[in-house]
Amino acid sequence: MRFLRHSVIGLFLLAVTAALALYAVQMIAAAIQQSLDHERRAPPARERVFAVNVVTASFGPEQPELMGFGRVESRRTLELRAAVSGRVVKLADGFQDGGAVEAGDVLVEIDKADARATVQRAEADMMDARAESRDAARALDLARDELITAQSQATLQERAYQRQVDLKTRGVGTEALVEAAELTATQARQSVLTHRQSVSQAEARVDQASTLVERARIALEEAQRDLEDTTITAPFTGTLQSVALAEGRLVANNEILAQLVDPDQLEVAFRVSTTQYARLLDAGGHLIRADVTVTLDAAGAGIHAPGTLVRASGAVGDGQSGRLIYARMNRSAGFKPGDFVTVTVREPEIPDLARLPSSAMDSRQTLLVLGEGDRLRELPVELVRRQGDDILVRGEGLAGQQVVVGRTPLLGEGIKVRPLALGGDTTSSKAAEPDLIELTDERRARLVAFVEDNGRMPSEVKTRVLGQLTQARVPVALVNRIEKNMGG
Repeated sequence: MRFLRHSVIGLFLLAVTAALALYAVQMIAAAIQQSLDHERRAPPARERVFAVNVVTASFGPEQPELMGFGRVESRRTLELRAAVSGRVVKLADGFQDGGAVEAGDVLVEIDKADARATVQRAEADMMDARAESRDAARALDLARDELITAQSQATLQERAYQRQVDLKTRGVGTEALVEAAELTATQARQSVLTHRQSVSQAEARVDQASTLVERARIALEEAQRDLEDTTITAPFTGTLQSVALAEGRLVANNEILAQLVDPDQLEVAFRVSTTQYARLLDAGGHLIRADVTVTLDAAGAGIHAPGTLVRASGAVGDGQSGRLIYARMNRSAGFKPGDFVTVTVREPEIPDLARLPSSAMDSRQTLLVLGEGDRLRELPVELVRRQGDDILVRGEGLAGQQVVVGRTPLLGEGIKVRPLALGGDTTSSKAAEPDLIELTDERRARLVAFVEDNGRMPSEVKTRVLGQLTQARVPVALVNRIEKNMGG
């Protein structure tokens, strides 16, 4: 009975287990079928809105600036050369590289012994020539007096001959007396011819003496010039450079001794492209007198000088391109010939232009502006100039539009955006840095020490920079330039 009971219970449990297993399999199959038969539905899409910076485009007159790089040159440079050869016996105290000289200062003296001897010989030759001239003049006077005497004698002899002819006609004289008187008159005329020849020779001697005096005078003046050329003086106030001379050295004729440069008459030569050069011409094709600003970055302290365009080079030059332009500097303090500088030229004013950040325009010269519903639309414009990080453009329908700054590949026509105004500042897309900052004592001492040890900075610029560094708040631009030159 116990065996039968256990068997029935086992069968019952087995049947229940099989039923549950079948039920589970049916549920899984139904779930799989329901999943396969169920249609997937995507969730509703949401439009993405981008936040963009915008500026308002406003039109007005703009004066573009053209930037170039050039070298400072002196408009008055003189090569000091030795006009005569000889030994240098004296040099001025300031005859050295960088020496400042005044107009009329004696710079170099060459031994004068040979030049003085030449002058003395020329003076002696002049004395001989003048003596010969006086002798020739006296000889001419004597020859003329002798000619007058001979002419008087010939006149008397001619009258005596005519008297003998008259006596013979009246039968008083003889043929022999007539012939003798005629012969004497002929000899008198011959004497007149001889004295005329003597006068002519005396006149030729006078002419030769005059030529001799002139030659002696030329030789004397040349010798005196050579004597004066042994002393070299400064024709104008300036600074010496490229000095290659020492006292006691023998110099050759026409040898270069140094260069004298006028530091107050400077100009800058810089090269621009042909297109940029065409913008600086007037209607007649002449270079306009545009204002320029010359900038020299001297160890962090920018030195500026105003100037004016004066001329352009007459030829392009071998292996060069563009045009070489010269600008006269109105102030030369802190500048030296040979400085590499930045030149900013202010072009003629152009009306009706909009100044925008350069990041607002793409390569196709189009802008993205806000349309209806804060959706973007493209607007073609004409690029007139690039000014650093800004552009000067014009275009139809641009006035008053909200222009997107800082375009990215995600932005395009029809995209919905959320505009963020930049406060109307269209001059730059960069955040403005503070003008003044406060320095720590250690940082201030490091900057002051660097400026004081800088020997290339002009004294007036150094004084101005140190005065700014001692203030409680120092300009950021000045600090950045000094630290850049310090290597920090």
